[in-house]
Amino acid sequence: MEEPLIPVGPMSHTAHIRSHRKPRQPGTSKMAMRAGVAGGILSTVAVAGASASANAAEPVTQTLELPTLTADLSAQVAQSADATQLAAANYELQAERDAAAAQAAKEAKADLAVAKKKAEARKKAAEEARQAAAERAERAARDAERATLTTVSASADTVTPPAGGSVGTVIAFLQAQVGDAYVMGASGPNAWDCSSLVQAAFKQVGVDLPRVSQDQSMVGTEVSLSNLAVGDILYWGGKGSAYHVGVYIGNGQYLDAANPSKGVVIQDLSGYPASGAVRVL
Repeated sequence: MEEPLIPVGPMSHTAHIRSHRKPRQPGTSKMAMRAGVAGGILSTVAVAGASASANAAEPVTQTLELPTLTADLSAQVAQSADATQLAAANYELQAERDAAAAQAAKEAKADLAVAKKKAEARKKAAEEARQAAAERAERAARDAERATLTTVSASADTVTPPAGGSVGTVIAFLQAQVGDAYVMGASGPNAWDCSSLVQAAFKQVGVDLPRVSQDQSMVGTEVSLSNLAVGDILYWGGKGSAYHVGVYIGNGQYLDAANPSKGVVIQDLSGYPASGAVRVL
């Protein structure tokens, strides 16, 4: 015999239906990561995930909380952007200044080179003009002196050449060189030393003399200083070791290439007496 069903209190209309929802497993988790402002750049990373076992219940919707921009954070971002922009502007300005300075330095260097070149050209031109003026003045003085000597010689009986004219040719050549420079080792046409002048003078009449004073004192015939004739070669120092020579032109005078300060001149024997004389004509 079956037992009768005894109702106990009111029952839910779903009391006889089993729950279709599975219990939530304890492994469910939620994780949110926030990142703030670094170097003026705001970044936010949110990661949500749930770890469940192989027998996990049905997935549950997760809500991720995003970071909120506060007023202070916004101000920091704006300030950082302004600073970055200002730094870029300053860098650009400095670059422009550096470029301008480099260009100015380059132009100044070029201007300096041009100015230096012009100054050197002016200096060279001035030096050339000075030299030309000095040469003209020297030439004019020589010409005037030669003209004077020619006039004096023409009126002096002591320089009248003997028959044949050989001595006269020698004297005329020597007088034409008065005013030329004295340069040791030079042999004309505008500079001489003592022995080269004597050698060149006698070469005009076909007499070949040695080049140096020592040897010239050994040629021809020895004559006394009290019996000199126009055209005799005078020497200073010992015979065979003479250190200077000249030519007697009469009236107690001789012509020689004296020294660098005097050049080719006519001098008095009384002021610088010779040691001896030789005659070749």
